[in-house]
Amino acid sequence: MVIIIRNAQVYQPEYAGKKDLLILGDQIAALRENLQAEFNGAVSVTEIDGTGMVLTPGFIDSHEHIMGGGGEGGFSTRTPEAVLTDLTMNGITTVVGCIGTDGITRDMAALLAKAHGLEEEGVTTYVYTGSYQVPVHTLTGSVMKDVMLLDKVIGAGEIAISDHRSSQPTFEEFVRIVSDVRVGGMLAGKAGIVNIHLGDSPRLMDLIWRTVRETEIPYTQFLPTHVNRNEALFQSAAEFAKAGGVIDFTGNEDIDYWESICDEVRVCSGIRRLLESGVSENNFTISSDGQGSLPVFNSKGEYQGIGIGKASCLLKEVRECVEREDIPLETALRAVTANPARILKLGKKGRLQPGCDADLCLLTEDGLKLHTVIAKGKIMVQEGKPVVRGTFEK
Repeated sequence: MVIIIRNAQVYQPEYAGKKDLLILGDQIAALRENLQAEFNGAVSVTEIDGTGMVLTPGFIDSHEHIMGGGGEGGFSTRTPEAVLTDLTMNGITTVVGCIGTDGITRDMAALLAKAHGLEEEGVTTYVYTGSYQVPVHTLTGSVMKDVMLLDKVIGAGEIAISDHRSSQPTFEEFVRIVSDVRVGGMLAGKAGIVNIHLGDSPRLMDLIWRTVRETEIPYTQFLPTHVNRNEALFQSAAEFAKAGGVIDFTGNEDIDYWESICDEVRVCSGIRRLLESGVSENNFTISSDGQGSLPVFNSKGEYQGIGIGKASCLLKEVRECVEREDIPLETALRAVTANPARILKLGKKGRLQPGCDADLCLLTEDGLKLHTVIAKGKIMVQEGKPVVRGTFEK
């Protein structure tokens, strides 16, 4: 398939001006002004007018419960699986699946099967091995083997710390997991990232801080998530980012409500504060926690109610960065494109340049509304409507 997008304002995510982009198959072949390409009828060519549009890399969601999660309130509170349009209709062309609280009825075999299914339907998928629990529940019986030998496994997670739902791992247990994931990644040429679920305990990021201070493991081996859960946690995470680590904000479609019941830090506000404090624009990401549960517990740890994470929050958070905090669009886009691609070692993802995968979004300049999504060179969304649906979607 050949696709040419003309006259779009291009963000690679850095702003590159008005350009045309050529897609051949599943790769970006050219990006330049006044692109000329003659095929003399040999192949079908689709042209898309990008006038009045912003062209960006496809979004990378580095933390999504693609096969569902939850269960903190009993079996009826297990959340549903993601379907294809949950991703594509929100600009997501690459997703990293994970298991959360329930590592029993949700396991690695099921997670990998779900990831393969979504890949067959049209998007790129990876997974973390494990769940909240320690020892880590793996497929091969070894964290290192999972990372080294299973193509889709790029790290471990989401390992829970500072949370009453965690396994309360000891320092020695925690360090061994991180070390095994790191070495497995090195041997396989993968990132070997450990995605850390941060709860609301006063212990905050203590295990991570102790690891980087007392061992040879670098800051960059971690991707701690939910860092905006509360003010104290955000401040600890900000120090981690200043020291060279990368931190992950969790997007929220209903932040007004959550701000009213706790001191959750709004993503756009947190990013502005990081930038003002001197943190590099390369040292933070945003993920959706899509299909994950959003349980509410009282001060005694007793279950009070539950919500569900939504993949739609990624574009909403990018939009809020620009509209509420006047953060440059290219900076906001980095958090869902180039930054996760770099830390997860997804070499052909997260950028618009020749040789990269043809994953991209067209957004309206006015309001940054989703218009077109292309994943692996195939049009998935056009004029804001899905043209490809999942196997069992109507």
